[in-house]
Amino acid sequence: MQPSLFMQCVFEYLGTLVLILLGCGVVACVSLKKSKGEGAGWIVVTFAWGLAVTVGVWIAGPFTGAHLNPAVSVALAASGKFPWTSVAPYVLSQILGAISGAALVYIFYKDHFDATDDKSAKLGVFATIPAIENKWRNMVSELIGTFLLVLVILFLGDKNNSAEIGLGTIGAIPVGLLIVVIGMALGGTTGYAINPARDFGPRLAHSLLPINGKGSSQWSYCWVPVAGPILGGLLAALVYWMIVRGLSA
Repeated sequence: MQPSLFMQCVFEYLGTLVLILLGCGVVACVSLKKSKGEGAGWIVVTFAWGLAVTVGVWIAGPFTGAHLNPAVSVALAASGKFPWTSVAPYVLSQILGAISGAALVYIFYKDHFDATDDKSAKLGVFATIPAIENKWRNMVSELIGTFLLVLVILFLGDKNNSAEIGLGTIGAIPVGLLIVVIGMALGGTTGYAINPARDFGPRLAHSLLPINGKGSSQWSYCWVPVAGPILGGLLAALVYWMIVRGLSA
C-alpha cells in the first residue's frame, strides 16, 4: 500500500535528518578542536558520508525510494518517474530534515565548537566551502558530480519506469559506495555537496544557531551548491531520456 504524501514527506524528513546528522557529524569530528577524531582526514569523511547516505536510504527507501536530495526529486520528475506535484513537498521535507540534522550536530559538538577558533572550520561542519573559489567553475564541479550521481540512479534503478524510484531503488550499499567514490574522485574542489538540501539547510542552521565566533555563513556562495546539482540532475534526466528513447525507437 502506497503511503500518503504526508507520510512520504515524514520519511524524506527523517532520512535526510539522519544523513546530515551523520555526514556533518563526521566533519565536526575531524575538524573541531579536542575531538578524538580531529585530523582524521578526507578518507574518513568520504567513507562516513557514504555510510550516512546508506543509513538515510535504509530509513526512507521502503516508503519513498529515498530521494533525500532536491536534485534527485527534480530529475526523477523531469524523467517522468515521479509526479511534479510531489516535488515541492519532498524538497521542503528534505530541507527541514537537513536543518534539523545540522542543529543536532551543533548540540552534540557544542563544547568542541566553543573550543575551536577557526571560523572556516566551524562553517565547514555545516556547509561546503570551495578549495579554490571560482564560482562558475565550482558550479561546474557540482554539476558534474550530481550528473554522475543521478545518471547512475536512473539507469540502475530503472524498474519498468516505476514512479517509486530514488537512491533506495538501487540498494543502500551500492548508493553509499557511489557517494564514497564521487567524494574521493570529484570532491576535492568544492567538498561535493551534490545535494542542494545538504548545503542550504545546514548553512541556514549555521546562520541561525548561537555558535560562538562563527563568522560569516558565506551566502554569496550558496547558489553554487544549489544551481550546480539541480542543473546536473536535469542534464542526467535529459541524457537518460535520450538514450532510453533511442533504445525504444
